Amino acid sequence: MTTKEIVFLAIAVVAVLVALLVVLINTKRIKEQNAKIGNAEAKAREIIDEALREAESKKRESLLEIKEESIRTKNDLDREIKERRAEIQRNERRIQQKEENIDRKTEAIERKEQSLTAKEESLAREKDKIAKLNEERIQELERISGLTSEQAKEHLLKIVEDDVKIESAKLIKDMEQKVKEEADKKAKDYIVNAIQKCAADHVSEATISVVQLPNDEMKGRIIGREGRNIRTIETLTGVDLIIDDTPEAVILSGFDPIRREVARIALEKLIVDGRIHPARIEEMVEKAQKEVENLIREEGETACMEAGVHGLHPELVKLLGRMRFRTSYGQNALKHSIEVAQLSGLLAAEIGLDVRVAKRAGLLHDIGKAVDHDMEGTHVQLGVELCKKYKESNIVVNAVEAHHGDVEPQSLIACIVQAADAISAARPGARRDTLETYTTRLKQLEEISNNFKGVEKSFAIQAGREVRVMVVPEVITDADMVILARDIAKKIEDEMEYPGMVKVNVIRESRVTDYAK
Repeated sequence: MTTKEIVFLAIAVVAVLVALLVVLINTKRIKEQNAKIGNAEAKAREIIDEALREAESKKRESLLEIKEESIRTKNDLDREIKERRAEIQRNERRIQQKEENIDRKTEAIERKEQSLTAKEESLAREKDKIAKLNEERIQELERISGLTSEQAKEHLLKIVEDDVKIESAKLIKDMEQKVKEEADKKAKDYIVNAIQKCAADHVSEATISVVQLPNDEMKGRIIGREGRNIRTIETLTGVDLIIDDTPEAVILSGFDPIRREVARIALEKLIVDGRIHPARIEEMVEKAQKEVENLIREEGETACMEAGVHGLHPELVKLLGRMRFRTSYGQNALKHSIEVAQLSGLLAAEIGLDVRVAKRAGLLHDIGKAVDHDMEGTHVQLGVELCKKYKESNIVVNAVEAHHGDVEPQSLIACIVQAADAISAARPGARRDTLETYTTRLKQLEEISNNFKGVEKSFAIQAGREVRVMVVPEVITDADMVILARDIAKKIEDEMEYPGMVKVNVIRESRVTDYAK
């Protein structure tokens, strides 16, 4: 054998030996594992047997507990059923007793119904007898009196009507007297307190303004060559310049007080400057317009501060400032509005209303007068539109709309503004009336009074504050006088506009004249 073969043979023998060794080792391990598995199976069987024994024991215990619980439940149900049966029996006895009572009451009611039926039949027979007797009595009375039943009824109704009329007149008179005493006393207290706390000066203004000149030579310079200066001023301002023989004075005439104020300021500036020609006039008029606009804004703010009203829209403040140049019967509109605002606040405080809202309504009540020269409509309509436009409250809008009685007041504040407006306008010296207005009012008072039946004559006296009505005594009785005075006063309220109030004095007198011969 060669060396290679010997080596291969040795390797093969070694490999066979190694393989045998590995087989032996694996066989040993398998045996050990089989032994362990057998032990585990035995332990598992023991555990399972023990679990089965415990489960059986617990099963027996559970069955015993269930039997005991079912016995207890059955006993409880039996006891409850017995109690319910007893309760049902008691209820049945009570129901039976109630049915017996109802039967007895039903029998009693039936007996009463039978008795009432008999009484009704008896009453019906009695009524028939009474009706027959009444007819006989009426026939006998008609035979004795000589009047039918209708004639007697009319006669009695007339007597009752006269009595009721007299009594109602007396009652009305007494009630009016009591109400007037209380109302007059309280109203006088409120108004006197308000007037005492509010005092305002008023300047009577007209439609002209006077500008003083340093000398009469200035008149020629104002007129200018061929009148060009005066024409320029009149064209730019819309105001008429009256230059007459009045020494050292020029009169500005214009219906619009703001234009007149612009012209006055511009002319005074030109006089001070000394240079009077169309270009300079135009410049001064523009400056005067700006100055008047600033003055209007300042006057509006001052009025709001003086009246204690805050938070007004800026446009309303400017419109209030424009009222500084507006007059009504000689009374300055802005001063009047401030006075009405203060009076409204004082009256509202007296009766426990919102003072701020009352002052606001009083200050704005105549706001329409700021634009009534430029827009169509009454100052009331324009004022309502302005207040709605600038988001004033419904109370303020109604107070503005109702302050002359155009609509019904919807709040006490509207009534207060009416009263404050009348106080401010009617107090002596506040306004001046033209003679024509005054005489028209007196004639209207007398005409209204004379139109009533039974009035002989009427006389308006005390500047229209009182009307005396003379009645025919044969036509108007003392009771009729109360109703007549009330009707005349009501008609005056409905048909006339007047400051303050008018006293209606009805006079009835009888005169007998004879002569000694």
